[in-house]
Amino acid sequence: MLKNKVIQPEAEPRNGDSRLELVQGFDVVSVIDEHLSIVSQVKDLAPAITQVARKMIAVLRGGGKVLWMGNGGSAADSQHLAGELVGRFARERRGLASVALTTDTSILTAVANDYCFDRVFSRQIEALCFPQDMVVAISTSGNSKNVLFGVSAAKKIGAYTVGLSGESGKLAEMADMCISVPTHNTARIQEAHILVGHILCDSVERAFCGTSQPQECGKVRE
Repeated sequence: MLKNKVIQPEAEPRNGDSRLELVQGFDVVSVIDEHLSIVSQVKDLAPAITQVARKMIAVLRGGGKVLWMGNGGSAADSQHLAGELVGRFARERRGLASVALTTDTSILTAVANDYCFDRVFSRQIEALCFPQDMVVAISTSGNSKNVLFGVSAAKKIGAYTVGLSGESGKLAEMADMCISVPTHNTARIQEAHILVGHILCDSVERAFCGTSQPQECGKVRE
């Protein structure tokens, strides 16, 4: 009979252990300061964020939907933000049409296997996207090939395209509107992206509820 293997806890690092020195030398406060510095610069993006929010409201009001795409952490953001619209952000209201193109493993693996990974989003956009929709492309580098192909496919259909990126990359040139976080640091870009995403969801929800207070609602305020 096989016996369960007892896993011994790792010994505490001794004085002079390089691992302990790395942890002790890590300046947490400087990371927080860097985060706050980047987030404070998001204020300068307020006009672009407002424009995207208004367009998103118009798309949903007109019977369209919001499609999201991205890789890795940006895929997680896509699912998170689609969930905020379909479910709720902070107020009771009807569900809003939004889909993350990052969740269907059968479609993703079929397209990646039969074609290539670069087409996992563009193929879904060909199948699901209409001219009245909005496609939000999230890429910290601004150069993810499958995201750029997705934007290209959306533009051919006539959908409105929005990019969330860092301070460089081709996405800013391709999308109809791009919110570019002014840094190359991937972690700080991602932190700013979810802030922007939450602002967009909050703005949309306020428009549909006509108030900042929780309530049952279903119509966009005129």
